[in-house]
Amino acid sequence: MELYLDLFSQPCRSVYIFAKKNNIQFDFKKISLLEGEQYGEDFGKINLLRKAPAMKDGDFCLAESIAIMIYMAEKFHTPDHWFPADLQKRARVNEYLSWQHMGIRMHGSKIFWLKLLIPKIIGTEVPKEKMDDAMEDLNNSVKLIEEKFLQDKPFIAGDQISLADLVAIVEIMQPVAAGVDVFEGRPKLNAWKERVQNAIGKDLFDEAHQHILSAQEMVKTMDGSKMQVFKPKILRMFF
Repeated sequence: MELYLDLFSQPCRSVYIFAKKNNIQFDFKKISLLEGEQYGEDFGKINLLRKAPAMKDGDFCLAESIAIMIYMAEKFHTPDHWFPADLQKRARVNEYLSWQHMGIRMHGSKIFWLKLLIPKIIGTEVPKEKMDDAMEDLNNSVKLIEEKFLQDKPFIAGDQISLADLVAIVEIMQPVAAGVDVFEGRPKLNAWKERVQNAIGKDLFDEAHQHILSAQEMVKTMDGSKMQVFKPKILRMFF
C-alpha cells in the first residue's frame, strides 16, 4: 500500500496517524502541496482530484481521507472503537465526519492561511476585519464541537476514541500551528485533547504534528515564488 501524504495537511495527518497506530504497513510517498506537486502528471494518475492524501493499494487508487481510513479499517479489521459496528455509535462517528468538512476544517484552515501563508504569498498582512471574522467563525465551530458533539462524553462517540476524534484533533491543531491557541480557556476541550493524545500515543501524535507546529518558523524562510500558483485562487476566495 502506498500513501501519498503531506503532513502539513490535516487529512494527511489523520491518515498517517491511523495507519501507524494500527500497524498498517505502507510506503510513505511524500508530496509537497505548497509546491504544487499534486498538479504533476504522475500524481494525476493516482488521484485526478489533485489532492492529498491519496492511496494506491495494488491497482486500486482511492482519494479522500475519510474514505481511505474507512477502507483501511475494514480491510485490516482495526479495533472496533475506530469505526464501531454498533449502529448508533457508528452513526455518531458518521455525523461528525459529515459535518466537519465545512463545520471546522474550513475555518481552521482559513486561520492558517490568513495568518501565515497569505501574507507570504501576496506580501501584505490580512486586514484586521477579515481576521476577526475568521476568528469568530472558528470559535463558533469549536463551541459546537464542545456542546453538540462532545457534550459530557470522554470522546465524540462515547467512551473510546474513534475516527471522529482523530479527524477533529488534527483540524483543531491547524490554527494552533498558526499561533492561535484554541484550547486556552476551554478546559473541557483541553481535557479531551489530552485523552485523544493518550489514546493515540504522545510520541506518534508529536511525530505527526512536528512539521506543522514548526510552521511559523518555516514560513519565514519559504520561497513565496513557489506558491504563486495559489495567488489567483486566494484573491478570489479571501479578497
